[in-house]
Amino acid sequence: MKPTPRLGRLNRLGRKRGAQPKVVALGGGMGLSASLAALRRITGDLTAVVTVADDGGSSGRLRDELGVLPPGDLRKALAALCGDDDWGQTWSRVIQHRFESQGDLHDHAVGNLLIVALWEQLGDHVQALDLVGKLLGAHGRVLPMSAVPLELQALVKGHDPEHPGNVDLVRGQATVALTPGEVQSVHLVPHDPPAVPEAVAAVLDADWVVLGPGSWFSSVIPHLLVPELLDALVETKARKVLSLNLAPQPGETDGFSPQRHLEVLARHAPKLALDVVLADLAAVPDPDSLTHAAKGLGAEVELAPVASQESSAKHDPVLLAAAYDRIFRMHGRIGPWR
Repeated sequence: MKPTPRLGRLNRLGRKRGAQPKVVALGGGMGLSASLAALRRITGDLTAVVTVADDGGSSGRLRDELGVLPPGDLRKALAALCGDDDWGQTWSRVIQHRFESQGDLHDHAVGNLLIVALWEQLGDHVQALDLVGKLLGAHGRVLPMSAVPLELQALVKGHDPEHPGNVDLVRGQATVALTPGEVQSVHLVPHDPPAVPEAVAAVLDADWVVLGPGSWFSSVIPHLLVPELLDALVETKARKVLSLNLAPQPGETDGFSPQRHLEVLARHAPKLALDVVLADLAAVPDPDSLTHAAKGLGAEVELAPVASQESSAKHDPVLLAAAYDRIFRMHGRIGPWR
């Protein structure tokens, strides 16, 4: 007969010492994929909450033709959660595969079609995504932030080169992401979209919430524009880490300093407090200014090497995983998670 295990010490959320942290990652596109590829290496309790405002490419075509949520960022998140074994890597390649043809299938991603087919079959966004995750053997769960397709709109100064002082309204995530000029603010249409209840519940039950990296105005900030999701982020007992980009994004954040990213985020969600801001030292020319901006959000700055050797603008999943793991262990926890 095995001895009864002793109860370990509890962390501040009442969970037993040695349990894996419950982590929720918010974002979209390649930035969220980079974060998920790192986080799945350090926890088995991982949920991705994904923006649904994409209106370009295969996602935009499916959205326009069928009236569905854009599946592309959801597909990318599922692919990032696939394991490193043969099964995981095979399915990751399959759902990311795009058709090349002279017909209507050209540039459609297999995963987009699979997700939309299951939405139509099951009539439930969450159930369908859970089923795709099960098929892929995904190391985590993927949820849309809202169950209605959203339009991203931005106020952009200097969008028209002939009138650089004017502020114009720019519509559509794909357009905003590449817009010339300086983005002043963004909002969603509808203005008060409902959040997916499972996403809200995941944030409220999390130990850590990770926001970013990613396209600042089109992938990161949109989560703060869904009222129920923002309320959950403000109310949750989870600690929150903001992962900064390694370089400004052409069009969207040209000329932005790391601290400017924080200022923009605070302007869109003034009630949101953070605990940690993670950045790569090589991408922070003025650490003191970043530290000052982080303090305004209640956060400490953690500088760590997280860039890939192949590209200084791309995160290395192993280095990023090490940085997250260190943050989770050092900031507000009692003893190691594992």
